[in-house]
Order: sequence, then C-alpha cells, then structure tokens
Amino acid sequence: MERSEYRREFSVNVTLSINGRDHALDIDPRTSLLDACRDHLGLTGSKKGCDHGQCGACTMLVNGRRINACLTLAVMHENDAITTVEGLGTAENLHPMQASFVEHDGYQCGYCTPGQVVSAVGMLGEIGDGWPSHVTKDIKTGTEISGDEIRERMSGNLCRCSAYPNIVDAISAAAGKTKEPA
Repeated sequence: MERSEYRREFSVNVTLSINGRDHALDIDPRTSLLDACRDHLGLTGSKKGCDHGQCGACTMLVNGRRINACLTLAVMHENDAITTVEGLGTAENLHPMQASFVEHDGYQCGYCTPGQVVSAVGMLGEIGDGWPSHVTKDIKTGTEISGDEIRERMSGNLCRCSAYPNIVDAISAAAGKTKEPA
C-alpha cells in the first residue's frame, strides 16, 4: 500500500477548537496535537524541541491547563479549548506575560520562549486555583508567587541559553497584571 493510500484509508476527521476558532482536519489518528497545529494549521509558535515531553517547548493550554503537545494525540482533544502562543496576544496587543518577557529580556535565542510564555500563563492559573507545588509553604493559606515557586513550577520548561533569572523576573512582574487567554 502506498503511503498516500494509507493516509486516505486510515485518516480521521476531527474538529479542534484552537485559539477560539474551530478547525476541521482530516488527519492520521497518530498525529500529535503539536504536529496538527504546526503541520496542518500553520501555527508554528509552539516548537518541537525534544518530541519526548522533556523540554516544554511545545507547551499549550488545554482547557486552561498546561500540556506537552508533543505527547498527546490531536484526536483526543475534540471539544477542548486549546490555546497556543498565537492565541495569547498579537504583535500589536501582547498578552501581559509576553510583554513582561520582552521587558525583562526573558528570552535569548527565542526558541523556548513560546513554551515558556504559555507555561507561565498556565502556571499562574494553577496558582490562582489554589494548586500547591512541592515548595508551597502552607497549602491552607494559598500560594505565594515567589522565585522558588516559579522555578519549581516552570522546571518542565528548559532554556538552553540559561535565561532563567530573567524568566523568573518576567513571570514575577507579570503575575499582578495577567489576563486570561483569549
């Protein structure tokens, strides 16, 4: 069987709600959410770093929660609200987290930045919902957005350029002025 015949015979129809818009796709059921966004929809902000869920470059929000999009199949996310970095803001109207990364030089080469920004937005949502982490001092009184808390919660996002201090500063600064994703 030819490769193109296989794709036609075994493809599935799926509708994904990404950045507030529905997208009908005919894809191989083994297609990751990351590949569906990048290869089928042209949403290339999320990066494929390791393709094993270890670097965080592919981080997206699904129903407001952070996921590694390289580890989940697109077909699993019908009826979910998916937000990529493109859905957070535009060049003319940056999300407060994006603006803070620019202001605090929270990027260097920029490869990991989309995943870092999306992860940071999701992390602040988790803190807002009262989710403790391993470094949360007192789960009864709520979580303080400290450097230790940010470093722990962002530990799944790697930066080869070592911009970590600036990333922590950017997240700390944005914590008081972050809006919900579109």
